[in-house]
Amino acid sequence: MDFSDFHFLRPAWLLLVVLGALLPMAWHRSQDLQRRLRGTIAPHLLPHLLLTPTDAHRVRPVHLVSALLMLGAVAAAGPTWEQDRPDFLENRAPLIIAVDLSPSMDTADVPPTRLGAAKHKLYDLIQRRKGARTALLVYAGSAHLVLPPTDDPALLESFIQALGTDLISKPGKDVGAVIDEAKRLLDGTPGTLLLVTDGADVAQLPALKPRLADSPLQVLVLALGSSPTLEQLASATDAPLGSLTLNDDDLDWVELHAQHHFQNADEQQRLLQWKDAGYWLCWPLLVLALICVRRGWSLNWMAMVVLGVLLQPVQAEANPFLTADQQGRWAFDHHHYPEAAALFVDPYWKGIAAYNAADYALAETTFTALDSAQAAFYLGNIRVRRFKFDEAITAYQRALQLQPTFPEASANLALAIALKKDTENASDNAPEVKPDEVKFDKAPGKGQSKTIQTEQANSDALWLQNLTTSPANFLRRKFSLQDQAVQQ
Repeated sequence: MDFSDFHFLRPAWLLLVVLGALLPMAWHRSQDLQRRLRGTIAPHLLPHLLLTPTDAHRVRPVHLVSALLMLGAVAAAGPTWEQDRPDFLENRAPLIIAVDLSPSMDTADVPPTRLGAAKHKLYDLIQRRKGARTALLVYAGSAHLVLPPTDDPALLESFIQALGTDLISKPGKDVGAVIDEAKRLLDGTPGTLLLVTDGADVAQLPALKPRLADSPLQVLVLALGSSPTLEQLASATDAPLGSLTLNDDDLDWVELHAQHHFQNADEQQRLLQWKDAGYWLCWPLLVLALICVRRGWSLNWMAMVVLGVLLQPVQAEANPFLTADQQGRWAFDHHHYPEAAALFVDPYWKGIAAYNAADYALAETTFTALDSAQAAFYLGNIRVRRFKFDEAITAYQRALQLQPTFPEASANLALAIALKKDTENASDNAPEVKPDEVKFDKAPGKGQSKTIQTEQANSDALWLQNLTTSPANFLRRKFSLQDQAVQQ
C-alpha cells in the first residue's frame, strides 16, 4: 500500500483536532484548586491547607470526549492515499464511429458487401459498449453527423440499419471533414475516431496530420478490402490499422485502443476519485462512545446535541443526514427515477428525473419554468414524443439561441422539421374511403366510450419507428440540404 499520496479530502475538519487536544488541558485547569485560591490564601500556606485526594481513575470523561473529537475530526477530514476508479469507467471511453458511404463500399469481396459486413460488425460493437457514449458519422465527398454521442444502443441500431451508399450524393472520401466534426463533438475531451472505410483520397492525406496536431483525438482505421491507400491513410493520421475478422478480435482491438488512449490522457485524472478511508474510523469511534457509558460518569450531552443540530445540513426534514436534493441524487444514481423526481428541489434535476421516469407532464412543467439551453432541448424532446412538432421546433431553436454549439439540438431540430413535413404530406395524401354500410352496435344514445391507453415509448428508437418517415429518408434529405447549404 503506497502512502506517498496521503492527504485529506476535507482538511478544514482537522481544526477540531486542536479543540480536542486543548479540552483536557482546559478541564485540568478548571480543577486546579490551588490556582483558584491563590489570590485568597497566601501561596506558602496553600500546600499545607489543601488536601488533594488521589484520583484512582486516570481516564476521565473529558479524555474520552477529547479522543472522540480528535478521531472524529480525522474521519470527517477524509483521509485518503489511493484513487478510486468508478465501476462504470471501463465503458466510459467516448467513441465516434465514421462509416464510409462511398459507392466502393458496395463491393461484394467481403460478403454480403463491404458496407453490409461493416454494419453487422457495428451492431456487435455498440452492444458491447452499452452505457458508453458513442456517436455516429457518415461520409463520402462530405461528412455528416447522424447521431451525437448517445448511450442508447437501440437508437444507434435504428440508424446504422438505414445506412446506404445512396444517402450522400457528393462523391469522394473527405476524411478531413470527418476529423473536424469529431473534434467539434469531443470539444477537447479525449476520445477515439474509428474510420470504417475501404480506402482514402490520396490527394487529401497530407492535410490530415495538421488537423490532428495538439488534439486529444485518436484515430483508428478499420479496413474493409485491401486497398493500398488504407496504409497511407493510417500513416497520415498516425492511426493503428485493423481489419474485419470473423471472431471478436477486431472488437477487442477497437475497445482496447479506445480505453487505453482515454486512460492515458491528461483529462483522465479529472475522472479519478480518491477513496475516502475515513469510514474505517467509525468502529473505534463506536468503541469510544460505548466506553463513555460508565457508572458514575456524567457528561453534558445537551451540549453535544446542540452541537449536532448546529452542524447538520440545512433542509434535512426528510432525513437528518441528507438534504432533499442529496436524497434525490442518490435515488437518481440508483435508477429510482420516480422517487428522485419527487425528492428533488432543484428544478433542473427534478425535470431530468421526471423525464427519465417517463413522467413527461411533470418534466414539461418543470422545464417550461427554466430558461436554459438544456431545458429547452428536453422540452423539444418531450414535444416531439407528443407529436407537437411546431412547439418542438420552437424549443430546439431556443436551445440553439442560448447555446449555438449544441449538436444534439441541431440534429433533433432537423429531425423535427423532417417529421413535421412527412406528417403533413401523409395527411394531405390520405385517400378518402367511404364505407359501404354503417352499423351501430347500440341504440342511439346508449353507446359506450372507452379510453384506450397506449404504452409510452421507452426509447427514442421505439417512437421513431412509429413515425411516418424512415431514418433512411430522413438522413438522405438532411444530407442533401446540408450539402446544398455548403455549396451556397
